[in-house]
Amino acid sequence: MNIAIIGTGYVGLVSGTCFAEMGNNVICVDNDKSKLEKLNNNQITIYEPGLEVIYSRNFHNGRLTFTDDLKAAAISSDMIFLCLPTPQDEDGSADLTHVMNIAGKLGDILSQIDDFKLIVNKSTAPVGTGEKIFGILTTKGIKNFAVASNPEFLREGFAVEDFMKPDRIVIGSDSEKALAMLRDLYEPFVALGNSIIEMDIRSAEVTKYAANSFLATKITFMNDLANFCEKSEADIDLVRLGMGSDTRIGHKFLFPGIGYGGSCFPKDVNALIKTSIDFDAKLVLLAEVDRINQEQRVRFFHKIFNHFDGELKGKKLAVWGLSFKPDTDDMREAPSVTVIRKLLSEGATVTAYDPVASENARFYLDDTITYATDKYSALDGADALVIFTEWGEFRKPDFSKVKAKLKLPLIFDGRNMYEVKEMQKLGFSYYSIGRKTTKGDN
Repeated sequence: MNIAIIGTGYVGLVSGTCFAEMGNNVICVDNDKSKLEKLNNNQITIYEPGLEVIYSRNFHNGRLTFTDDLKAAAISSDMIFLCLPTPQDEDGSADLTHVMNIAGKLGDILSQIDDFKLIVNKSTAPVGTGEKIFGILTTKGIKNFAVASNPEFLREGFAVEDFMKPDRIVIGSDSEKALAMLRDLYEPFVALGNSIIEMDIRSAEVTKYAANSFLATKITFMNDLANFCEKSEADIDLVRLGMGSDTRIGHKFLFPGIGYGGSCFPKDVNALIKTSIDFDAKLVLLAEVDRINQEQRVRFFHKIFNHFDGELKGKKLAVWGLSFKPDTDDMREAPSVTVIRKLLSEGATVTAYDPVASENARFYLDDTITYATDKYSALDGADALVIFTEWGEFRKPDFSKVKAKLKLPLIFDGRNMYEVKEMQKLGFSYYSIGRKTTKGDN
């Protein structure tokens, strides 16, 4: 098939590359000339394991191309995927400016041709967006087209695997022709028998928000429960194992931490809350999920603040991990930013190391912190180590080296990376989430 991908952000670049890998001809469109220059010079613009290999292969064989010519891409393609940002507006709603602007431009372009076109919205957008797109295109005079919703369920760090071997494909449209085209496109991706789930376009739009909001709720429940475990002297790790063994619950998304972040969960939760209010059916539980998630970051800050009796001025803190999760350079809504800013406001200094996210972190933190080139140099002369992201390289450090470089053997672990008994044995004062705090050799 001939496919146009509008937007070369995270979703667009992964989707376009993976469609090309299955033999489709894919044109990716973007108006960011600096990004296009890199992509047209074999330089990938996001960090995602496994993506660079298939991007390079399909770019060199000509199945994957990049342009700013929306008209040419739209005319030459059978299917046009909208992979555009829908950032959170001030009131929590999804900002559809980019989606609607492109819909209008496509309307002007496609009104001049007779060939059937399928417009597929892959952008995360509230219920009713597909109908708005349809209305814009109809107003422009297009007659031979259909609109569909095809939400993505990609996990950063596993996006290529998720796209190539999805556990389900959700497609929503009122057009049987649209559904048939999408079934044909995705058939190679579900060869192992996983489901293609067909529905109306409104249900598909809600499905994306519902899935992300439910996962955010699981995370938030565990974080709230972890706080209770600390107060009641229970161990959240043991509770988690007991809960997860129930097949109705399962083990996934039961790991406590310092709150969810990233480009999806925060904005999708808030967008669904706002949409529910618009329909006079407020999702009260989700409002609490958002509140507790924000509070969890503050709780972690107070562990550090209280340990030093509120005297953080002049304290040097080493940080391991900045991205909102491992295996990505995404800093959007990263809990590290919230906590670091509060530490800086109290007079502390911060030296941070992240395997891939330091450059993106500068957008949020600028030069207010020092960026180390490796995890051990970040520790030099620090009063404590603070862990925000559970990168693999942090799991088995040389604790004797860590201890030697820190002024005191003190670790604040926001991801429960180490065993409490081990840290106690090694002589560390060790704060984690929902577990016993150890007092070390200080």
